[in-house]
Amino acid sequence: MNSIILQIIILAPPILLALTVHEFAHGYVAYRFGDPTARNEGRLTLNPLKHLDPLGTLAFFIIKIGWAKPVPVNPYYFKNPRKDMLWVALAGPAVNLALAVISAILTKIVWFIAATIPYSPIAEAILVPLNEVLMASVWINLVLCIFNFLPIPPLDGSKILAGILPPDMARSYASVERYGFVIIILLAFSGILSKMILPIIDFARNILL
Repeated sequence: MNSIILQIIILAPPILLALTVHEFAHGYVAYRFGDPTARNEGRLTLNPLKHLDPLGTLAFFIIKIGWAKPVPVNPYYFKNPRKDMLWVALAGPAVNLALAVISAILTKIVWFIAATIPYSPIAEAILVPLNEVLMASVWINLVLCIFNFLPIPPLDGSKILAGILPPDMARSYASVERYGFVIIILLAFSGILSKMILPIIDFARNILL
């Protein structure tokens, strides 16, 4: 029981930050391209309560992959809907990658401090949990980045791919979105999804840390 509570304490802050910043990035870039939908619905905010999906947050603790409530985006406001939507979709994973890099840098700073200062119970009580949170942040943000790059509608990777494909192919590809959530759930619970992305995540984490 204590280990579960400790895991929640360590994982909760980086999960909240990663999911919140991911969705905020989508809404902010859409707003910059002329779409006020996220702002009008109160989603252009860093308040995590506005973005959390209870099932998606719980999934992080169960299957190690999760999601937030998608920020509403209306491409009809964009001057170039296909191109602008590509950048909106790219914003979320890109921010998660940036957070993973920042977390890795901070982790190394913590390691350096721990190796150079004299040992004390107070320093250990601060540095050890901080190190665990930062390392969890690296992993969580890499998960969100790489998971969302998968070209399965409605994940961000599918919107990026749709912005590259010829219009006719993009429309046909978008029609798969109605089955996308079912496909993701089946891949996740069958273990196929983990086999697809975990080697990439581990490779990226090894580079950063």
